[in-house]
Amino acid sequence: MIYFDNGATSFPKPRRVAQAVGEAFDKYGANPGRSGHEMSIDTAIRVFEVRESLADLFGARSPQNVVFTLNCTQAVNMAVKGALRAGDHVIISDLEHNAVLRPIHALAQRGVITYSIAETFPEHSRTLASFAGHIMPNTRMIACTHASNVSGAVLPIEEIGRLCEERDILFLVDAAQSAGVLDINLQRCGIDFLCAAGHKGLYGPSGTGLLITALGSFMDTIIEGGTGSFSGSFDQPVEMPDRLESGTVNTMGILGLGAGVSFVKEKTLQVIYTHEMKLAIETFAALRDTPGVTLYTPSFEFGANVPVLPFNIEGKPSEETTALLSDKGFALRGGLHCAPLAHQKLGTLENGTARISFGSFNTIEQVNRLCEEIAKLARE
Repeated sequence: MIYFDNGATSFPKPRRVAQAVGEAFDKYGANPGRSGHEMSIDTAIRVFEVRESLADLFGARSPQNVVFTLNCTQAVNMAVKGALRAGDHVIISDLEHNAVLRPIHALAQRGVITYSIAETFPEHSRTLASFAGHIMPNTRMIACTHASNVSGAVLPIEEIGRLCEERDILFLVDAAQSAGVLDINLQRCGIDFLCAAGHKGLYGPSGTGLLITALGSFMDTIIEGGTGSFSGSFDQPVEMPDRLESGTVNTMGILGLGAGVSFVKEKTLQVIYTHEMKLAIETFAALRDTPGVTLYTPSFEFGANVPVLPFNIEGKPSEETTALLSDKGFALRGGLHCAPLAHQKLGTLENGTARISFGSFNTIEQVNRLCEEIAKLARE
């Protein structure tokens, strides 16, 4: 199977990730932060080292600001429901994944908040003006994706972050598609809440994610419980990361994530992004010239896109296309990609799209074989 579904979960993982998970089972099986024996202490140290590595990668002020979650969706829910108050207004983009749309829409449906949807454009200045045009006196948060999981379009988060700082608005960034691919620095971008998946561009195991915030001590909690600290108190601790990390963490997954992050750092973001985008651009050029294939972006360029490319074959439902490609040994995703706003924007809400999402281990030979097979399907 040739894997082109890295936008959902990266595969294969670097060998060191499996080795780190195995080592966790063999050497770090104790509960970190819950006991005073040697294995528990060693395990806690290893978990903290992963916090340090993530804080360094994303420019967080402190490792304590790094909270481990099950996935990016949980991180977004923790930030949205922990930071927003009754009467607040939120602005999202027209590219949002359901991870952002649904928790905000649910709060609006319950009458807690209101929200607006800002239109995005290829021109970053127009996107920024669109967000600015929706700001109201009670706007408390802008929550937006860094890069669309449907179209691959990149939003100008540095400029949006400056807008938020100027207007004293909280800024939440969904980095599910960009973490480990694009350079993200919380300080430079003015990000208050960075939400990311561990299992995509960071090459960690499934069931890993992270929320990075310096505001955790001031947030409401959506989960309370044992933290291994202040255990005599009935109240949830205010100290981070304990405040947002109740219960036993996924030690094996976290140590595997740490190995994935070390792979990204060694390879470097620039090398990863350049390699994946070259493959995506080659694919875009080939499919653009293939009769019977529909593309949904007028261009595909460095800086404007991440390596996620949607397409359809005329006369075929997207899920049929991906099923036929699966029979030929290619793994792609079809249908709606948990992002109805983005599909509505592209005009693909009814049929969805077939999606090619590239990873570090894909090759130009694989791309050529995929494009040849798509061309065959388009001729049928």
